[in-house]
Amino acid sequence: MPNPFNFADFAHIAQLNSAAQSPPKDSLQLLQAVAAIAEAAGEAILKIYQQDVEVSFKEDESPLTAADLAAHQLILQRLAALTPHIPQLSEEAADIDWSVRKNWHYYWLIDPLDGTKEFIKRNGEFTVNIALVCAGEPVLGVIHAPVLQRTYSAVLGVGAFVRNDTQTSAVAHAISAKAPQPHGIVKIVGSRSHAQPGMTALLEQFPHHELLAVGSSLKFCLVAEGSAHFYPRLGPTMLWDTGAGHVIAVAAGASVHYEGIDGPAYHRQELRNGNFTVSSLA
Repeated sequence: MPNPFNFADFAHIAQLNSAAQSPPKDSLQLLQAVAAIAEAAGEAILKIYQQDVEVSFKEDESPLTAADLAAHQLILQRLAALTPHIPQLSEEAADIDWSVRKNWHYYWLIDPLDGTKEFIKRNGEFTVNIALVCAGEPVLGVIHAPVLQRTYSAVLGVGAFVRNDTQTSAVAHAISAKAPQPHGIVKIVGSRSHAQPGMTALLEQFPHHELLAVGSSLKFCLVAEGSAHFYPRLGPTMLWDTGAGHVIAVAAGASVHYEGIDGPAYHRQELRNGNFTVSSLA
């Protein structure tokens, strides 16, 4: 596992004491502040979710809606108020040259609306993703699912948590990845909206398995909370798709491996990920 998050180092570099009126005093307070930002972005998304949504398309043919942009603006503004000295890389503002990014020790990695296809389909399986990256490794992350009213969060060295706001007592509780029982069913989670060539051959390695289809970064969360055991992604994603889920899974005890990458996976010129796996298998 990567080194635990060093809050004192972050607070010094971020100049927290001079940046905010009530600066976070420790990593959990910082996590709570970031979760509040993600949840506020979720509220902005839901206001648009209830309307007729116009969809445009980016150069890579991925969909874009007003909800993506509303969440993007809210997150950037509130993170800038919380940590004005920490740079941000968002899906909707990703045109930052490597000559600049390579000098970032800490940065915020943001997907304002992960699962835009799920948003358009109105199946509720979309999320807001925010991660803090240090020296190329995600060390703090939040995934908020607005329709599900559920927030996953984690800090390396502290733990991973979930809060379900549909419950009477909306208190975050710890979660942990779980290995399948010996000779038991392996629960494998896959994408609901992206076909993955090669998945059939991979599944043949698991004679006793159950395949779960889920949208967005919630796939990471299912492994982190023990509802699934293995998430193979056999196709392209971007850094902002995976950063928050990466740290939540790792802090919960799972492993994350990117094909062809040894060492820090979030300090590189290429923003696109190759194949990767998230696993709690022994």
